Amino acid sequence: MYLLVNVIGLLVFIGVGFIFSKKKKEIDWRAVITMLVINLVLAWFLTSFSIGRDIVLGAANGFNWLVQVAYTGIAFALPSWVNVKQMDFVASVLLPILMIIPLFDILTYIGILPWIIKWLGRGLAKITGQPKFESFFAVEMMFLGNTEALAVSSLQLKQMKAERTLTLAMMSMSCVTASIIGAYTQMMPGQFILTAIPVNIINAIIVTNILNPVKVTPEEDTIAKMGGSASAPGEEVAADGKIEREPFFSFLGDSILNAGKLVLIITANVIAFVALAALIDKLLQLVNPWITLEHLLGIVMFPFAWLMGLDVSHAFEFAQYMGTKLVTNEFVVMGKVSGSIHTFAPHYQAVLTVFVTSFANFSTVGMIIGAFKGLVDREKNDMIAKNVGYMLLSGILVSLLSAATVGLFVW
Repeated sequence: MYLLVNVIGLLVFIGVGFIFSKKKKEIDWRAVITMLVINLVLAWFLTSFSIGRDIVLGAANGFNWLVQVAYTGIAFALPSWVNVKQMDFVASVLLPILMIIPLFDILTYIGILPWIIKWLGRGLAKITGQPKFESFFAVEMMFLGNTEALAVSSLQLKQMKAERTLTLAMMSMSCVTASIIGAYTQMMPGQFILTAIPVNIINAIIVTNILNPVKVTPEEDTIAKMGGSASAPGEEVAADGKIEREPFFSFLGDSILNAGKLVLIITANVIAFVALAALIDKLLQLVNPWITLEHLLGIVMFPFAWLMGLDVSHAFEFAQYMGTKLVTNEFVVMGKVSGSIHTFAPHYQAVLTVFVTSFANFSTVGMIIGAFKGLVDREKNDMIAKNVGYMLLSGILVSLLSAATVGLFVW
């Protein structure tokens, strides 16, 4: 019965996308169905076959190994934060980012990461039949994050029509950043984190194809050079217009500083969101002791949680986590369940982990709008600003579709 509900849920989420589609008659259902089948096969392979499970577990163990290496540096500077029975959230989850982000930036500086992104993007375009840049951008987001991927694609954004830039804004709601995966795997089951990432990429293309179908001519289907009119990481534009390579250690210093800023930003956001949620709870409980923000969000999200194939009690709990994640961010939910998720049933572990593995929340909308404001003209920026609801809907539907897709094969 629960499997059947899960299947129905998958179809319902696609149906919701169809209901809100901007151009229902222009949806390329053949492409949508093709990508949906590809995603189902991918999720099946990564969760149900020993070789698939070994791949994601190996990747998860690789990120955990990087985190353990990062602890060496943390222990040198802050031994009292590491040599304890239970490390704090900042020490165990966030401080390793100070090593992992520079590592990925070094891979970008020497050209390995751009090469991987380029060929994965081309392969994805060929397999899915989608425009080259949209496929390229989906892969780019997985490694660089949403705002960073937009920044290095500035020339492409200037050349594209406004409808396509809206598609990219909607896709930007569903990414994660490779350099932060190590933090995720310290809190949630790593195999489901790593499974969610490729599934999210294809679902982002599916959802945007339904919500905002755009016809791309062969003449428009091109990819501008990564970095565009802005310099790529490790490059500077000289006065004569030539691109000069930034000295490695200067580049590395900037990368470490940016990693430090990100740690501070995430820490500030988590503290502020948890405290504000607690304040809202206190105010609501003045009206009725039962009323909390999580309960209210649970009521709103319950139908979607139930469609994941969960029993009623777990569905309501999951709905609260879903709502909390959308209003705050994924780290808040991960922090709440990290100590107990290993006791959850496998299906519940899978759908919860996959759902929270994305940047889809209200604060991300502001980040994306801010990024576009400095990259595109007023017409394109206004179109994005007028479609904030579609950006949120896109992020939510991708998270729902991904959780339902992976959940089909884990019981």
